[in-house]
Amino acid sequence: MTLKDQQIRMALIAKLKNASLPPKAIMEELRVHNGNAIADVVALYSEAHCYEIKGETDKIARISQQSRFYDFSFRKITLVTTQNHQINAEKYSPAHWGIIIACHNRDSIRFKHHRKARNNPKFNKELALMTLWKSEMLALLEEDSFSRKSRSFLANMISMAKKKEELSTAICEQLITRPFRNLA
Repeated sequence: MTLKDQQIRMALIAKLKNASLPPKAIMEELRVHNGNAIADVVALYSEAHCYEIKGETDKIARISQQSRFYDFSFRKITLVTTQNHQINAEKYSPAHWGIIIACHNRDSIRFKHHRKARNNPKFNKELALMTLWKSEMLALLEEDSFSRKSRSFLANMISMAKKKEELSTAICEQLITRPFRNLA
């Protein structure tokens, strides 16, 4: 039986929800980097952790292009894929990305941690903010006087005022409270 993206996604979300330290929320299909990429699963802890899923029949080489957008937007990223992609997962994913291998285990899916995610050195505060809606950026500023400014202007202002970890946490908090989010 072929392990597809959707099967892996459902099993991953169940695993995250049942972890000893579950995330505060889980989002699916989160648009990042101004909509240039869509993160498959994002677990929201104190910071967001992005999970990119590649099933057995997916083209794993695509992560070479996708990684740029995820790297700008998240401090923690993990590729979740299948055994047949393990060598290419190591080849195409950046060294700071984690790698989890999904395997069939009778009637369920088992996950094997191959490489732990490390803090992403390419995280870009200004571009990470482009994951947020304008209203969420304004909430971070706690001022309405900037409501006529563009999202780019707001992202620049906020990124200059906050350190990486502080900003990553603030983005995560906005995503957790986002109305109508696509939650798992």
